[in-house]
Amino acid sequence: MNYEAVIGLEIHAQLLTETKIFCGCSTRFGSEPNTQTCPVCIGMPGVLPVLNKRVVEFAIKAGLAMNCKISPYSRFARKNYFYPDLPKGYQISQYELPICEHGYIDINVNGYTRRVGITRIHMEEDAGKNIHEKDCSLVDLNRTGVPLLEIVTEPDIRTPQEAALFMKKLRAILRYIGVCDGNMEQGSLRCDANVSIRPEGSSEMGTKTEIKNINSFRFVEKALEYEIKRQIKILRDGGEIVQETRLWNSETGRTESMRSKEEAHDYRYFPEPDLVPLEISHEMLEQIRATLPELPDEKIKRFVTDYRLPDYDAQILSEERDIAEWFEEAVRLGAKPKEVSNWILTEIMRYLNETGQEISEIKLKPLHLFELLNLIEKGTISRNIAKNILPEMLNTGNSAEKIVQEKGLTQISDTSELESLVDEILNRNPKEVQRYREGETKLLGFFVGQVMKATKGKANPKIVNEILRRKLS
Repeated sequence: MNYEAVIGLEIHAQLLTETKIFCGCSTRFGSEPNTQTCPVCIGMPGVLPVLNKRVVEFAIKAGLAMNCKISPYSRFARKNYFYPDLPKGYQISQYELPICEHGYIDINVNGYTRRVGITRIHMEEDAGKNIHEKDCSLVDLNRTGVPLLEIVTEPDIRTPQEAALFMKKLRAILRYIGVCDGNMEQGSLRCDANVSIRPEGSSEMGTKTEIKNINSFRFVEKALEYEIKRQIKILRDGGEIVQETRLWNSETGRTESMRSKEEAHDYRYFPEPDLVPLEISHEMLEQIRATLPELPDEKIKRFVTDYRLPDYDAQILSEERDIAEWFEEAVRLGAKPKEVSNWILTEIMRYLNETGQEISEIKLKPLHLFELLNLIEKGTISRNIAKNILPEMLNTGNSAEKIVQEKGLTQISDTSELESLVDEILNRNPKEVQRYREGETKLLGFFVGQVMKATKGKANPKIVNEILRRKLS
């Protein structure tokens, strides 16, 4: 029997507010443990939460970007459970009346579009962090009360690859609208995956397991691949799937049992008595809608239509808003769109991956790339010289023209000088000349290489090719 997976994701996105959701403590990452706390976020008796308005605005912005219905009336609830890193003994979240519902995100998978429904998006506070040492466990409450959006999908995902692509698309949207930095290593974007299997063609749901706190796209894919194989093996061996929560162990490449899966009634939800219900006016909703930028899907369509870029180029360039804007600035200056795209997708992306920098942080600006491409267009330097000087431009921020002048890299385009050099190369290689004339035309590359070597890459390759073909014919 063949099986298919049914996957739903629960994503926690930490919001880019300066202060926590119910108090004025900082949300800055990396501070000394327990230095960003106050009586409100550590749950001292008699204190009252005050809702951060920016959190509500960010939640609405995310909901609109994901095609959700924004609820005009919502409220907070208490979610009761007991962990060492939850000082109040409950978490302020939302339950039956979330702020956003019934949205979707489309993902492109190997040429087809999968629409993944968004069940709900709700606001809640984060818990603290347990730190386990050899002989003790410690608790850091700096993260307690940091605002989160929990984004819950419908069980519309069928493969681990689709799950990873969905996470990438979701992260791109959150970063585009400026509500979350998407840093999975620092925990500002975390994913829980619910997965079950069923016979292909069946509409019934199998018993699901939850994989908690997956913190990279690759691990989302790997964890789901392992868990699907594990569940299939259990059923084929005549066993039963147990509903439980599991953890992904990236060192062993396995999921491991953590605890039995909680149900909603286990948390004893009830309306939060210290916060009034939330009403969203039409005016507020439209004001926030007006702040939405052009989103990735819209940008991809425009890049293909306006700049005649291939779908692949448009998709990669649009994954990060900063890269898309960098590209458009270079084009606005006068560079050819496809040329700019080629350089970004190869040389510049390679540099970003090697250094771990964002494109907004590098010293190379769109104007610098435009000037470099202009030197190639005018025949001042060859494309190879351009590739050789780009690393220096990236590291120093110097212009291409300055580097070319300082290093004497101006391209040799003088026909008489190149003809003389070509004659010399041909006279030194009579056997290769004879073979070329007998039909081994691929030797043209050998002759071009010899000329480029003799000129240290400065010869104009177009002119060299023309001279060689004429003299060898």
